[in-house]
Amino acid sequence: MQLWVGLGNPGAKYALNRHNVGFMAADTIAEVHGFAPPQKKFQGWLCEGRIGGVRILLLKPATFMNESGRSVGEALRFFKLTGADLTVFHDELDLAPMKVKVKHGGGTAGQNGLRSIVQHLDPDFRRVRIGIGHPGHKDRVTGHVLGNYAKAEQDDLVTMLGAIAAEAEWLARGDDARFMNYIALRQQ
Repeated sequence: MQLWVGLGNPGAKYALNRHNVGFMAADTIAEVHGFAPPQKKFQGWLCEGRIGGVRILLLKPATFMNESGRSVGEALRFFKLTGADLTVFHDELDLAPMKVKVKHGGGTAGQNGLRSIVQHLDPDFRRVRIGIGHPGHKDRVTGHVLGNYAKAEQDDLVTMLGAIAAEAEWLARGDDARFMNYIALRQQ
């Protein structure tokens, strides 16, 4: 069993924010793989399904980004899982828009959801970093991150989210390199 977490902020006004791309990835995976409807649990929304024979619990914390660790920690403790069973999908300023990279452990790069999770558990968990690009100057970061995807980005966003969901079996199997390679191929 694995716990996959999509990071974002709850509420309609945040739905299309770049900061919510983790929520978008979680929703797309659940839809494509026919997960059960979400239930309110662990201070968030939890749904369950199987990908490639692996039981996946998919959690979207409802605590707002800065408190995501409370929800994630509660779910991990309940299911007696560790950081080795955890995958977090989140936005990444330091990656070009729509690029997807997987890494294990490391710092938080200023991402408040990751920072909160690290405060509640060991930082050695898998992260699916979804590029949103940097706006160029630090004074524009907040507006960029909390801004909606532009109309011109919508097709690329749909393609990327679809690729993440379509190739999720490789992630479930622990083949991060193949997951990243196949997403890149789908985006060409």
